[in-house]
Amino acid sequence: MRTLHRMDRCKRAVTHDLSALSEDMRDLMSVTADIAGDEIQQVRRRLSSTLASGKEVSGRLYGKAAHAARTAGLAVREHPYQSIGVALAVSALMGTLWARRSDR
Repeated sequence: MRTLHRMDRCKRAVTHDLSALSEDMRDLMSVTADIAGDEIQQVRRRLSSTLASGKEVSGRLYGKAAHAARTAGLAVREHPYQSIGVALAVSALMGTLWARRSDR
């Protein structure tokens, strides 16, 4: 449950940042609207396309991350002892690797 709350906070932060970036880009596009030129028009089209693509990718990534967190949470609830065993094994492996590296 905590993971979902953290993910929600991260999503809100990323969404806020993307919204601010999007707003700044729209402002930039409106300021440059009266500037004629093929290069400016191409940049504006690419910018609009990139903003739309970024929002779409952000939404898909959040959906996948939320699904993975729910799946992991269910697996831990269904198999608590195995989850503890896996966590201990991974911790022991990481500790061994870290100790070996710090000996160098």
